[in-house]
Amino acid sequence: MTRRVRYDDGTITLDGEIPDPPGVAGLPVTEDDRSLTFRAPGHRYADLVAALENAGVDHEDTVFDLPDLGLSTTYDLRAYQTAALDAWRDNDRRGVLELPTGSGKTVIAVGAMAALSTPTLVVVPTVDLLHQWRRELETEFEVPVGQLGGGEGSIEALTVATYDSAYLRADELGDRFGFVVFDEVHHLGGENYRDIARLLPAPARLGLTATFERPDGAHTAVADLVGPVVYDLDVDDLAGDHLADYELRRVEVELTPAEREAYDEAQGTFVDYLRRSGLSMERGSDYRELVMRSGSDPEAREALLAKQEAREVMMNSDAKVAALERILERHRGERTIVFTAHTDLVYRLSERFLLPAITSETGASERRSILDRFREGTYTRVVAANVLDEGVDVPDAAVGVILSGSGSEREFTQRLGRLLRPKADGRGAILYEVVSAETAEERVAERRR
Repeated sequence: MTRRVRYDDGTITLDGEIPDPPGVAGLPVTEDDRSLTFRAPGHRYADLVAALENAGVDHEDTVFDLPDLGLSTTYDLRAYQTAALDAWRDNDRRGVLELPTGSGKTVIAVGAMAALSTPTLVVVPTVDLLHQWRRELETEFEVPVGQLGGGEGSIEALTVATYDSAYLRADELGDRFGFVVFDEVHHLGGENYRDIARLLPAPARLGLTATFERPDGAHTAVADLVGPVVYDLDVDDLAGDHLADYELRRVEVELTPAEREAYDEAQGTFVDYLRRSGLSMERGSDYRELVMRSGSDPEAREALLAKQEAREVMMNSDAKVAALERILERHRGERTIVFTAHTDLVYRLSERFLLPAITSETGASERRSILDRFREGTYTRVVAANVLDEGVDVPDAAVGVILSGSGSEREFTQRLGRLLRPKADGRGAILYEVVSAETAEERVAERRR
C-alpha cells in the first residue's frame, strides 16, 4: 500500500491505515483516529520523508510542487560571505548566521536564494525592513515580489512578510515555499512567532542575526526550528577590512547635587525592598516577579516606582546634555546619531540642539523623510529613542552617542553596527557612551559590553 504524504493546514499527514509505520514511530507524529492518518508538525516534513525512505516505506510525496525560478545574482560574495553560505549548505541548508550589522547578511541570503531557485518566503520584524527587502529582491532578480504586511497582501514566488503577517497566514502558505529566510531571527524566540517555523514545511531554512542568544534562553527553541548557529563572526573580525575601524569612548558625568539626592533616595527605597524581599534582580525573572507583586503589594509597587525614578534621573541628567553639547561641537559637520532610551529626552535634545527627532510617535513617512535627508547630507545629526536600534535602514554615520540604554548586548551591537559601514575617506567610527558616575548605570554599561 502506498502512503500519501501531504500538507494540511500546518501539518504533514501520512494517509492510510498505519498501525505502526516502520521508521516513523520515533518521530513526533500522532495518530488521528478520525481520518486514519498520522500527523507531524509542518517543520518535521524533511525528517518524516527521510524516515520513510530509510525504512523503505512505499509513499507518494505531494507536499510540494514548486517551479524552478531560474534565479541568478550579480553579487560577488566576499570570502567570509562565501564561507558562511558554504557552512549553511554543509548543514543540510539549515542554520543561523550570526554576523555584525553592515556585514552583508542580506547578500548571503540572496546568494542562497539564487542557488536554490525555489519559491522563498522572507520574514522580517518591521515594515521598514519589509520595504527594504522587497526593493532589494525586485532589483536583484527582476521578478514580481509579494508582500504580506504594511497594508498589502500579495503573494508571489518570492514574498516578503512581517512576523505578524506570517504568523497569521503560515498554515495556509506552507506548501508554497521551499525556502524560508528569517531576518533578525532572534524574534522567532517569541512563543507565538515560533508557530511560523513550526507550521512551514520548507526544508531549507536560514536565520540571520547580529546577536542570536536571548536572555530568556528561547534561542534554543529557535535552533530546533531553524538550525543552530553554523557560522559566526563578531565586529572585531571584520573591522578594518570589511567594516570601518572603530573606537569606544566612555564619558563619565556627575549628577548635580539635586539629582544625586533624588537618585540616592529613590535607589535606596528600591534596594531596601530587594533586601527584604529576597529578590536580587540578577535574573530577568526577578524583575517580572517584582512587577507581578506590585499589583497587590503596596511596598513592591513603591519599590518599582522608585526604580523607575532612579533610572530616569541617572539616564536623563543635566550633565549628560552638557556632555552631548561638547561631543556635537567636537564633531561638527560629521554624520552623528544620538541614541536614548526615553522619548521625553529625545524631544528635549531636539529642541535644545535643533536635532531632527525620531521616536515611536514619528510617522512612517516623516521617519523616511528624515533618514533620506540624513543620507543625502541635508541633516548631519539625528536623535532617536530606541527605534533605530533594529529593523530600520539607517544611513551610514561616523559618530554615535549613547546617552541612555539598556544592558542588552543586542541593543549595543545594533547601535555600534550603525557606524561600521566603511567610509569613503577610510576614517574609522567613534561610539561614545555617556554614563552617570556612581549609579547603577555603570553596571548597565558593563553588561551590554
